[in-house]
Amino acid sequence: MGASQTLSSLSCDLKIIRAKNIKCKISGNLFVRCYLPAGKHRRITLNSRDISSNQDPQWNESFSLECCGTEDFIHRLEQEKVVFELRCRSRVPVLGRICGSHLFGRAEVLWKTILESPEMEVERWVAMDWMSARLRVGNKPSALQVGVKVRIPAEVAAAEKRRRQARSMRWDECGCKDSCGCECGDYELFALAAALEAF
Repeated sequence: MGASQTLSSLSCDLKIIRAKNIKCKISGNLFVRCYLPAGKHRRITLNSRDISSNQDPQWNESFSLECCGTEDFIHRLEQEKVVFELRCRSRVPVLGRICGSHLFGRAEVLWKTILESPEMEVERWVAMDWMSARLRVGNKPSALQVGVKVRIPAEVAAAEKRRRQARSMRWDECGCKDSCGCECGDYELFALAAALEAF
């Protein structure tokens, strides 16, 4: 398995806290649907519980996920986003079945923002882009309060730190190879030792 195919892992805690400045103009229950990237144009879908549609709904709900993927996928997360959709589900079943849901608004949090934040944790209000006027409250900005926390196991974080340090220390660029009398075989041995140390 090549270096880019080495498996890596992380834990993700997702919180859906509450929404503000919304009022549902139709009868139904509100819920939040979250989409997380899963690689190869796939995504993980999570739904919060349904709650009645009042002016400032509160979910206070958490999800925890353990993710495992190639190192390439983990690094590509910086270009992805977590998508939150505010949806309404009709309370009235049709033919004994619960109806689908209607999308009212969407908000996004960039993975790069999460990964670059202190402690890799973000809790904030995210503004909703409205897809429907049936939920808006005048001109007040509607928002969803969410939290995302990423944890990388200590051994994975240590290996990543060593990999970054090894990448920034190139023998040919710093001139150490020529000035300290290292032979080509020594250089290759150091590179092999650094690669093995990452595991």
